[in-house]
Amino acid sequence: MTKTKILDFHTHAFPDKVAARAIPALENAGDIQACTDGTCTGLLHSMDQAGIAKSVICSIATRVEQFQPILEWSQHIQNTRLIPFPSVHPDDPDHMQHIREIHKQGFKGIKLHPYYQDFFLAEEKMTSIYATALECELLLVVHTGFDIAFPRIRRADPVQVDKVLQQFPELRLITTHLGGWDDWQEVERVLIGRPIYLEISFALEYLKPQQAWRLLTSHPEEYLLFGTDCPWADQSRSLKQLRELELSETLFKKILWENGTALLE
Repeated sequence: MTKTKILDFHTHAFPDKVAARAIPALENAGDIQACTDGTCTGLLHSMDQAGIAKSVICSIATRVEQFQPILEWSQHIQNTRLIPFPSVHPDDPDHMQHIREIHKQGFKGIKLHPYYQDFFLAEEKMTSIYATALECELLLVVHTGFDIAFPRIRRADPVQVDKVLQQFPELRLITTHLGGWDDWQEVERVLIGRPIYLEISFALEYLKPQQAWRLLTSHPEEYLLFGTDCPWADQSRSLKQLRELELSETLFKKILWENGTALLE
């Protein structure tokens, strides 16, 4: 395949002092080894090693009061290579105002995580968040499927993804982990083949190659995005796994660069 630019639509980083505390705690919670030190410097080094041009940094407000610090840090770190998506907490009484502030500051999207933020994707309290994100034309990246660090409560399964999009069909909802981590039979039953954005992080290493190939080639080409979840997966290894599927060059380029950059325009 010819060389193509690469956009990683799902990475994480923290302020340096926070990273020193957060990475060991998260490693312990998920029984997983981080591939970087969790800083922006570490992420940029990983990107350079993998040949990745740009990365979206997905922050998660695990408490209501984290909105402002995350917003200010996102403003500080954004540059031509790092594209921060701030976060709001669903229990924040000012979440609608805060979503509008994220839009006003020029950010392209926000990140939500049903496990770390204690919500169910299709529950009623989330409707004002979805409506406001849609009003502001923001991308909404949401963890979907189970989570390696939490009990297997179905907080963000494919059926709930479907319910949200039935209610908000114009919402640019980006489902992480190929539509639902470790719930890919349900993904295939409910989501595959429909115009729903699937980002592929932390999925290829858990799927048999033939299953991964089938899922990717059965979905609309314009709705697939490359992501790694770095530092929880190695960016170079994730790229290698995608290349080994031997997808068509057209689909490969769409996943790695074209679809993601179109969303960020």
